[in-house]
Amino acid sequence: MLEVKHLQVSYGESVIVNDVSLSAPAGQIVCLIGPNGVGKTTLMKAIMGTLKARKGSIVFEGQEVTHQSTHMRAQSGIGYVPQGRGIFNHLTVYENLLMGFEAAADKRVRVERIEAMYALFPVLKEMRKRVAGTLSGGQQQQLAIARALIRKPKLLLLDEPTEGIQPSIMIQIEEIILELHRQGEITILLVEQFIDFALNVADYYYVMQTGQVVTQGRIDEFNHEVVRDYLAF
Repeated sequence: MLEVKHLQVSYGESVIVNDVSLSAPAGQIVCLIGPNGVGKTTLMKAIMGTLKARKGSIVFEGQEVTHQSTHMRAQSGIGYVPQGRGIFNHLTVYENLLMGFEAAADKRVRVERIEAMYALFPVLKEMRKRVAGTLSGGQQQQLAIARALIRKPKLLLLDEPTEGIQPSIMIQIEEIILELHRQGEITILLVEQFIDFALNVADYYYVMQTGQVVTQGRIDEFNHEVVRDYLAF
């Protein structure tokens, strides 16, 4: 599904991601773990195309997309929920959901997809007329995920979905991710610092430090003692 090979990404002359390779097989949940400032978000932006890669390649469904625009990647089936959510604060919940169709090749509004998001996130239906900027952090996160899911992406990039949200909403998001996994129609690449959350949802993990992958493995082989040195938990 997704293959990142020897990727290097820079801000100016500062190399933030250096020679990173990872894969996310179809239908799997892959978690990228690491402390703040090691390049996880930079890597996600490069996969989505909002940052350009200096070296390496990004292959999605067998097609190299390294030099494609963000819009083309979105149309090919990549959805992105950035760190900080990226919702439109001045629009209503419903209007934010409509914006999700803008990235689709066919921009027609599909009522059934909106209703499907309301079924996944009932609070959004209750608050569909509310201005998004007035929602709680957890509600905004649910809206951001729903907006990305509304066009049925094949690959979903989730950057820190539990950041700044209350435990009850965290549990709901975990359940939704697991339900998407059970349906088997989507691949998820997840950046997460809350280790228990990652262990509960992921099939495979990568640990990053100072712009590089330092260890990886299946989640059922996750070794706290090995990883502790990198994460300091």
